[in-house]
Amino acid sequence: MSISQEIWPPRHRTYFGSLQIQSSAPGEPYAVTRIRGCTGVIDLGDKRTMEFAISAREIAEDLARELNGDSGEGSFHGVFVAAGDSPTDAELADARRRLREFQEKLVAAADLEWERSHNPMFITDLERRAARQLGLEKPWLYDPKPTIECPVCAERIKPGVAVCRACGAILDREKAARFGLARSPRKERPRNPEPQAEAGK
Repeated sequence: MSISQEIWPPRHRTYFGSLQIQSSAPGEPYAVTRIRGCTGVIDLGDKRTMEFAISAREIAEDLARELNGDSGEGSFHGVFVAAGDSPTDAELADARRRLREFQEKLVAAADLEWERSHNPMFITDLERRAARQLGLEKPWLYDPKPTIECPVCAERIKPGVAVCRACGAILDREKAARFGLARSPRKERPRNPEPQAEAGK
């Protein structure tokens, strides 16, 4: 079971190949990943092998332990093994509590780092994701704004700017003129047609 919307890469094992752990969709309390028992093989040497059974619960607990322990000691990412086909209310409440405690721990670590350095580069993506999921507003929590490429110098700039800050190229002449950064485009006056020469001259 997973109460997290985090998307996990496929998990690989020699006894079942590749398995995609399902993540809960927005508005859904949890997602279920069905796991079946498998048969493992031990190489005894001299071309001899021995098969052994691996239960579905053993596989599920191994996968949950791997996913939850991915971020160090005491980490929990909302993946757990239910006793039945569907999680009970008590199991869901316990998983939510553990996930919230881990996310609050991440946010506290990010707060300490921010007090020390005031550098958003030292805040991890995991800590930012925890703050967003908790609905917190933090000075170190920011979403990078989209940028475009200057057609003249290829520098990354904000969309809609009048002048490129790197090379000074005027990208929007009308906007630049409003702020006194360029002359407004002149409208060409229509030229008077030249009088036609009189016939016979």
